Amino acid sequence: MKSLFIESCQSFLRYHDIPGDKVPIVFIHGIGCASSSDYPAVAAQLVSQGHRCILVDLLGAGFSDHPAGFSYSVEAHAQVLAELVDAIHLSGFVIFGHSAGGAVATVFASLCVDKVEKLILAEPNLDPGGGFFSCSIAEQSLSEYLRQGHQQKIQDSAASGNDIWAGTMQVAHPIAVHRLACSLVAGSVPTWRTLLFQLSKPRLVLFGEYSLPDPDTERLPQSGVDVSIIPQAGHSMMWDNPVAVAQTIERFMMPG
Repeated sequence: MKSLFIESCQSFLRYHDIPGDKVPIVFIHGIGCASSSDYPAVAAQLVSQGHRCILVDLLGAGFSDHPAGFSYSVEAHAQVLAELVDAIHLSGFVIFGHSAGGAVATVFASLCVDKVEKLILAEPNLDPGGGFFSCSIAEQSLSEYLRQGHQQKIQDSAASGNDIWAGTMQVAHPIAVHRLACSLVAGSVPTWRTLLFQLSKPRLVLFGEYSLPDPDTERLPQSGVDVSIIPQAGHSMMWDNPVAVAQTIERFMMPG
């Protein structure tokens, strides 16, 4: 694992940088998750095809630090990622973002538009209002969430069989999770959907078969965004079917 000291918040961002000669891919995880946990099986497939894979744990998640003064908003995370690619002199790369990480990835792409080749999102947050988990977190006050809400989420996830998310939530900083949830619910102006549509790069959005139906499978192509369905997978497709996710990424990255 590697680390980058972020001067603006005096904290370390940590990430895996797995070498490869082909186009690099930067992976961004969702709320309460960690790229170091979510993407190794996907990255293993892509590295075997020669791609460099960069698996970033956002501040407040996984192995990265959790600075007290950081806002943990979608936009703040995107700015830190922009600092990372500048620091490691990365250009001509692809971004992959899942769920809340899809919103972060979209803003990140808009900040680095001259360096990004393609953008891939997996069931992303594109509109204000958040998703099921972010709404249930943001509806609690910060003090309430710190007192019992975060631990309750972990217990509920483990009880329902979502033990992977329960594990990454145990190491995620509760303040970081709550602030990101509030950012997702609040949305942005322009919306992340608008930013996605404005991006003049090839764009692909993935949906798990078990998440269907979803109106965006029809709406997104009308705005020039490609859509693919990952079989035998739900929202957490990189856990459910990492081989199919990697194969879909590889196909989308092929020239022509």
